[in-house]
Amino acid sequence: MGSRLKEYYEKVVVAALMEKFKYRNRMEVPALEKIIVNVGLGEAIQNPKAVDTVQKELSVITGQWPVLRKARKSIASFKLREGMTIGCKVTLRRDNMYHFFDKLINVALPRVRDFRGISPRGFDGRGNFSMGIKEQIIFPEINYDQVEKIRGMNVTVVTTAKTDEEARELLSQLGMPFRK
Repeated sequence: MGSRLKEYYEKVVVAALMEKFKYRNRMEVPALEKIIVNVGLGEAIQNPKAVDTVQKELSVITGQWPVLRKARKSIASFKLREGMTIGCKVTLRRDNMYHFFDKLINVALPRVRDFRGISPRGFDGRGNFSMGIKEQIIFPEINYDQVEKIRGMNVTVVTTAKTDEEARELLSQLGMPFRK
């Protein structure tokens, strides 16, 4: 079962990118490598049950069970000890990655209030793109009545592109709605 976005990439986007950047070989064309969805949980220090809730929500959104992230060092002023759980993350690859990306750009982002496009300033200089989502309720799987707290998440799209320009063109071709 392939993703329609993956098929679109192979049939349309590869040809368009080869034309624009004058690649000689199909393997030079940038592709999506992985998508990392991360939720930071500062409140887990006071409320350990928040971790379970976030894990369930993230697994429903991404279709994959999240890994818990632990604090690497203690910070007394935050009442944080080394080894305490302070976040969840999911790394999506292959079909799961394409399904999530498709859902993100075609279903979730259009549901954001006053949405005018994504800021194109989230590139890191090596062809990867990061963006923040302010509330998890933009995903259709989340039932608004069962949400106890609105939480945000970071989404990082890792590509095989060498430059930001190539990565921006790849994501634009795949339908990422960048602000002009």
